[in-house]
Amino acid sequence: MEQLCGLTAIFFDFGGVLAEEGFREGLIHIAQQAGRDPAIVVPRAYEMAWTTRYVIGGCDEAGFWQAFRRATGIVAEDADLTEAVLSRFVPRPFMFAVADAARAAGLKTAILSDQTEWLARLDTRHDVFSHFDRVFNSYHHGTSKREAAFFHLALKALGVAAEASLFIDDAGHNTALAATLGFKTILYRDRASFFDELAAVCPPLGAAHV
Repeated sequence: MEQLCGLTAIFFDFGGVLAEEGFREGLIHIAQQAGRDPAIVVPRAYEMAWTTRYVIGGCDEAGFWQAFRRATGIVAEDADLTEAVLSRFVPRPFMFAVADAARAAGLKTAILSDQTEWLARLDTRHDVFSHFDRVFNSYHHGTSKREAAFFHLALKALGVAAEASLFIDDAGHNTALAATLGFKTILYRDRASFFDELAAVCPPLGAAHV
């Protein structure tokens, strides 16, 4: 298996890395449109995503929004709420350029995301999946990046070792867990610091900065 900078694979988070974090931004918009405080609505919605087990396939979109309405008192149609979220997952071309450069260099690339059925819809809109060898979506695997099992599942399916893999995520608790499993990690904060860290890990990929 080919290596570059000691790497054989790169795993990318979706929302907050490959694209803007549409779930959070959509919820802020939903709260503001309803005249509610996003500081209250957003954490409650995240809580509902986990307590309903929506993130790991425990319910469908309708079940999640029903729980959201009960928890927040915000009344809106499912389709409108979903569109407020999906429209704000705006892809970051520079991140896809990194994925393409890694693949061209012989590395395996994968999405490792705590997402729902929405990810497939976003692929239809933006042609996301064609840039990656595999897509690991918590909704379809019944486990999430809160658990080591999801990382082990992805490594086994891709046929790579954690020590030769880079994991990029915008949540510190996810990169911290991955690091304990042996992954090289980058905590995404912004474009400039990301490319600085990527160049430190693998200079040729850092050159994908466009």
